[in-house]
Amino acid sequence: METMSFFSPKLGIDLGTTNVLVFVPGKGVVINEPSVVAVGKEHGKRGNNKILAIGAEAKKMVGRTPDDIIAYRPMKDGVIANYRVTEAMLRYFMKKALGRNPFKPTVLVSVPAGVTSTEKRAVIEAAIRAGAKNAYVVKEPILAAIGAGIPIHEPMGRMVVDIGGGTIDVAVISLGGIVASTSVKCAGDRLDRAITDYIKKQHNLAVGDKTAEEVKIKIGAAVPMNEELSLPVKGRDLMSGLPRTVVLSTNDMVQAMARELREMTQAIRKVLQETPPELAADIIDNGIILTGGTSQLRQMPELVYRRTGVMAKLAVDPYYCVARGTGIALKHLDTYQKSILAKR
Repeated sequence: METMSFFSPKLGIDLGTTNVLVFVPGKGVVINEPSVVAVGKEHGKRGNNKILAIGAEAKKMVGRTPDDIIAYRPMKDGVIANYRVTEAMLRYFMKKALGRNPFKPTVLVSVPAGVTSTEKRAVIEAAIRAGAKNAYVVKEPILAAIGAGIPIHEPMGRMVVDIGGGTIDVAVISLGGIVASTSVKCAGDRLDRAITDYIKKQHNLAVGDKTAEEVKIKIGAAVPMNEELSLPVKGRDLMSGLPRTVVLSTNDMVQAMARELREMTQAIRKVLQETPPELAADIIDNGIILTGGTSQLRQMPELVYRRTGVMAKLAVDPYYCVARGTGIALKHLDTYQKSILAKR
């Protein structure tokens, strides 16, 4: 049996609320696609919905579909919201990553820090049913730390803040384990929603999720800036019902996202307050490492510094940290045995 596992390919999956990244050791990240699935509603039949598109193809359909096609995300706040669709999505991405390899892969999947054992089991089950030979799950902050190049096995306190689409995961890591952590369901998606609400309230204009995300990326910031950026935004006027354009600026967006950003920094403060004093001293020396897509919001490290008094810095390629971490953990499964949660 063991000789077979020699051929068993390995895959690391960063199963995010907004994007799925698949890492193949030796090749790097081979898939980076939105975790969106387009499902066709069969009229008259219930529960027998046909999956029409997955990933990048399905993302193009968001907000642009006729009534009988729904484009939605099977992952909500970092955990599985729709089991069947998640399984189909995993199967699709695993097949795509493996190409013609006939062997079943060993899969390592990331889960949020605050995951329950039921949610953990659901991820393992979904991976096995999608065709994995073995499935392991590891908490995101651990993978983010490994991917950011932090030597997690040292007896030294390190703080990692992984800000994705669905959750912000904050953890203090020492000796390869999590000492204090929290996972708050307030991250990139909530920022997009805040922008949508702000444009609706201030300008009486309805815009889609995609537009809100674009605004956040192009002109958004975490703290007010002296040199503002601006962007014309198109949407539907709520009074006349006709298309209209407004020009938005950075500091408007800072104001729009203020409440959500406060909730995110609150999560960091909470973990700092629960950290043992020796480790807290280490964190002051080492600073806070920011990873994940949403950590790339302009001035994010500055905001964290202002709210905590601890220096914060962005990891290299923060978006890919968790995926890179899965790759490194797969290569050294025995070393990271302690951090790996469950196996089937």
